[in-house]
Amino acid sequence: MPIINIAVTTSPDAERSARIAGRITELTRRHLRKDPTVTAVAISHIDPDHWFAGGQSLAAQGAHSFWLDIKVVDGTNTKSELADYMAAVFSELGSLVGNVHSESYVLVHEVSAAAYGFGGVTQEYRYIKGRLDAA
Repeated sequence: MPIINIAVTTSPDAERSARIAGRITELTRRHLRKDPTVTAVAISHIDPDHWFAGGQSLAAQGAHSFWLDIKVVDGTNTKSELADYMAAVFSELGSLVGNVHSESYVLVHEVSAAAYGFGGVTQEYRYIKGRLDAA
């Protein structure tokens, strides 16, 4: 059920956005064990003239960058899973976007199950309900 926000320094292109969303959803399933049927991805595009790394625009450096921000419930992933996910995302977005600057970021927010949910229901409620239904 993660929500994933991705900013990239490419021009808007629906086909590229669909490839990015599909690949990131799959990496999120594989590395973080998140259900792709309830994974949401929002992609925004920023002109490389307006994205700076090391004091210079990416356009001036002839490079691209990205920022991936994902929210997951705390305690659902190990440090190794998170590290593997970050490496896989960097590699995959590098091949999808091209010439990615090393100053490209992945941030995994681990948030409380009581403070996170979708469809008007918290993840904590879903967990407790699931346990009660199983009993």
